[in-house]
Amino acid sequence: MKIYNTLTKRKEEFEPLEEGKVKMYVCGPTVYNLIHIGNARPMIVFDTARRYMEHRGYEVNFVSNFTDVDDKIIKKAIEEGVDASVISERYIAECKKDMQAMNVKPATTHPKATEEIAGMLDMISTLMEKGYAYAAEDGTVYFRTRKFKEYGKLSHKNLDDLQGGNRSLLVTGEDQKEDPLDFVLWKPKKEGEPYWESPWCKGRPGWHIECSVMSKKYLGDEIDIHAGGEDLIFPHHENEIAQSEAANGKPFSKYWMHNGFLNIDNKKMSKSLGNFFTVRDISEKYDLQVLRFFMLSAHYRSPLNFSAELMEAAQNGYDRIVTSVSNLNYLLENAVSDTMSEEERKLAKEAEGYITKFDEAMDDDFNTADAIAAIFELVKFANTHANEGAGREFLKALKDEIVMLSDICGLIVEKKQEMLAGDIEALIEERQAARKAKDFKRADEIRSELLSKGIILEDTREGVKWKKA
Repeated sequence: MKIYNTLTKRKEEFEPLEEGKVKMYVCGPTVYNLIHIGNARPMIVFDTARRYMEHRGYEVNFVSNFTDVDDKIIKKAIEEGVDASVISERYIAECKKDMQAMNVKPATTHPKATEEIAGMLDMISTLMEKGYAYAAEDGTVYFRTRKFKEYGKLSHKNLDDLQGGNRSLLVTGEDQKEDPLDFVLWKPKKEGEPYWESPWCKGRPGWHIECSVMSKKYLGDEIDIHAGGEDLIFPHHENEIAQSEAANGKPFSKYWMHNGFLNIDNKKMSKSLGNFFTVRDISEKYDLQVLRFFMLSAHYRSPLNFSAELMEAAQNGYDRIVTSVSNLNYLLENAVSDTMSEEERKLAKEAEGYITKFDEAMDDDFNTADAIAAIFELVKFANTHANEGAGREFLKALKDEIVMLSDICGLIVEKKQEMLAGDIEALIEERQAARKAKDFKRADEIRSELLSKGIILEDTREGVKWKKA
């Protein structure tokens, strides 16, 4: 399995630090609003990478944080007149709903910045003791960028060029810095902001320090893979490397993975342009499995353009797989023979070749575009060779292979049969009759049956109401 490493700018054979285990950290969202489709891309692509590594037999410790203290969170809290934690907890809950709808597996650990302050204070203290950090008069703590001799090795930027041309590094309080390129580790509180006690001042952490600390706590000083959007390469990931390696005295991450940008109709997503979409917006028109299919239709490192036409194409592609599985299920239910014929055994062997093509694509830096192409080839093969005279064993092998490969991509292609409203109402009437007859066992059975099919019953004063889960 080869992974393109941003650090070395080449594909490298994946060799984990510990045999059979993968320690992976993915930068998560800042939770001040509903996540947008730009947030969704790294969630989906790195979840798929995780799923494939687990398919290959690796035990993956997958950590993805929530940044729950930030200027945008504080601004929204002030606007609503609530504590910042109210905002962050609200949008963490909403983010998890969207992740579930996109079939993104929960991380092994989802740490929150506000719960890791003690670790940040420890790391900052270590950096100060080693001479990599210093406190200004107002209590702001800065990292001495030039002292870390390898600064720029991830982004392949030169320090002198940064000082001369990149003004984005310069922030308020620059006159306190020993060097304009030094960055903030800890900053004093402002009026109305949440804050924590520290040896330097009442304040809160800079953004970069949180990921260094959480990665160290939940994965160790050295990790296998650090991932995120390519917009994080500089300065966020560059600063993480400087902090972590200066504090721990070890290489931080062996492999660095970054997904490409997402554009909307070939333009950068922006609220001012009116082309800003949250995941929740997309869910009003499409099953979020379609969004997931769309995100995986291009290689994760490639720029990806989002448009209505491309989403319709993704819908058609996804439906093609779902329909094939549905047809196979129908044939399975009506199959007259259980065992494979000799001809079917040869065909089943041929079908396994598409699994090999899928694996080869995923082994080549998680090339999901080619992996999905292999699934389509398998679907075409199944549609051609599966018929009413086919044996159950052959049909099941085809179905299981399509479902397995789709599942590695996080695509749910075997849909539960949705109940018709009339059937639901009939069961509700039967439940009411059972309750009147004091047959509570049957009433409970009906409630459980409906719940298993995604129907929730609510007993109200106006009668029984139902809704889909």
